[in-house]
Amino acid sequence: MRSNLWKCKAIRVLFWTHFISSVIVPFFRGWGGLDFTQIMFLNGWFMFCCFALEIPTGTVADRFGRKISVVLACPIGVAAITLFLSYPHFAVFMLAEALFAVSYTLMSGAEEALVYDSLEQLGEAHTSKRVFAQLDAYKLGGILIGALAGSVIAKQLGITMPLRAQMIPLLVAFGLALTLREPPALDGGRTRRSYRETMVEGVRLLFTNASLRQLAIDMVCVNAVVWPIILLYQGLLERAGLDLVWFGTVHAGMALIQIAVLANVERIERLVGSRRRLLVLGALTPALGYALLGVSAAIWLVVPSIMLVCALGLTRLPLFTSYMNKHLPSDVRATALSTASMLRTFAIALFNPLCGLIADHSLALTALFLAGCALLLALFSRVREEALVD
Repeated sequence: MRSNLWKCKAIRVLFWTHFISSVIVPFFRGWGGLDFTQIMFLNGWFMFCCFALEIPTGTVADRFGRKISVVLACPIGVAAITLFLSYPHFAVFMLAEALFAVSYTLMSGAEEALVYDSLEQLGEAHTSKRVFAQLDAYKLGGILIGALAGSVIAKQLGITMPLRAQMIPLLVAFGLALTLREPPALDGGRTRRSYRETMVEGVRLLFTNASLRQLAIDMVCVNAVVWPIILLYQGLLERAGLDLVWFGTVHAGMALIQIAVLANVERIERLVGSRRRLLVLGALTPALGYALLGVSAAIWLVVPSIMLVCALGLTRLPLFTSYMNKHLPSDVRATALSTASMLRTFAIALFNPLCGLIADHSLALTALFLAGCALLLALFSRVREEALVD
């Protein structure tokens, strides 16, 4: 079981080495011929597909095995890239995004459930917050590597080459996933629910357990408001006059600041005084960052403001994963986590196109709109301290 922990960390790095991430907007605008509205719509479409697939794929992990789900995610990601590169057309991009969503949702929930069950078998479930923070840091490490390399690859070899290169780490991750061990809770021979029963129970638990419901609502709403920075920051850098080759450096900085926060999450929690206060700060700091992006296009302020949005805003998810796992039984864990992820992606799918429409008129107005949303969510958060079990 212990080998599952380091293997899942390695898979995180490989699966998230997205060479295209730091040049995704120039890729879509240059090679694909899309505008901001279409780009944000595509991301919203991806999130909608994730919304539709999260529960079915999460139930696959609970019913047939977490390992099977993680293994399948990697080659399906390669197939999505192949389709993406076949022809620069909006309809083709939509099909490819749907296939990417299959890959993402097969990994989502299943990997976290496998890690938590492995920790339980080792008698180390009390370390889950630290382990999930580490997992997210490894994911960000993959993003960092991809961002730094991707902008250089695009500059030297062409705007489509980063996406082509992305196939390599996915294939390596596939090979490593084949060596994972299924936790005994699933392969120990106990009677399993049917696929339908597993799905229904996982969804029911998330909506009927008050603590889980509070956590899910807060996670979903704040993440939907913070998420647009991932697509908007490149337009904000263009507006500030930064050359394309530096986009990867900024993207790497976004990953590094999140890694720094995740590596010190327990220390930061003690510093601010409570677990709930840290979650509220995760909404307040993005509000401040967005507000600064709305009032200035000066590069010396734009880059730090982007980092401010990311620092606590994009590092809340592993905290919620840890807290939610404490309220979940093993046999429906992946389904319930996938249901929460489904709600998050649905919120992003609805919110992103709206942000894209505003961004086509004014990036500054978009940033101010997001600042207002984040501030309201921070002020009216309903998560209670007793729901945040360590």
